[in-house]
Amino acid sequence: MLKAKLEEIGLSFDNLFYERCDKFIELLQQWGEVHNLTASLHTQQIKDNIIDSVYPLKFLDEFKSLLDVGTGAGYPGMLLAIAKPDVKVYLCEPRVKRVAFLNFVKNALKLENVTVIKERVENIKDLKVDFVTSRAVTNTALLLDLTKEISTSKTSYLFYKGSLCEEEIKQAQLDNYEVISVGEHRNYLYMKRQGLFDDI
Repeated sequence: MLKAKLEEIGLSFDNLFYERCDKFIELLQQWGEVHNLTASLHTQQIKDNIIDSVYPLKFLDEFKSLLDVGTGAGYPGMLLAIAKPDVKVYLCEPRVKRVAFLNFVKNALKLENVTVIKERVENIKDLKVDFVTSRAVTNTALLLDLTKEISTSKTSYLFYKGSLCEEEIKQAQLDNYEVISVGEHRNYLYMKRQGLFDDI
């Protein structure tokens, strides 16, 4: 059960969160079969992805605005928006079918804190956020470069990484970060660095 698993790892949410998660699962399964949104449509796999998406709320500092790069089927940005209804969440996704799905979920779940942006992140203008996240989208060095126009000196970053995390850290020449590892395959790369782009 999703609620039991989240409470087991120390995360507590209200009933509305779980109602919206149930609806998200239902909609993803309906749309996914038709539009090939994601490879994982079994209920347990979706629940695992929900847990993966919100797990970092255990250790993240507070933030007021978030942009998720390449949201796809909604991981992690849509789930973070459901979990943090008071945070302004921008979901950046260039692909038409996924944008349509994200907007449908936004409206069905009445998520007033969500804005879906049909655009590649490097083309976004006139937007600054204090938190940037991404899962399964390109490497860390390139992500930092692509998002520098939407970042400020105080912007934090959380990238959901797998086994190549350490290699990417070296490639990006990071010297101020944390890696929170969960299980064998998930590494959350968390950067709270100020002035990250001073030398770029």
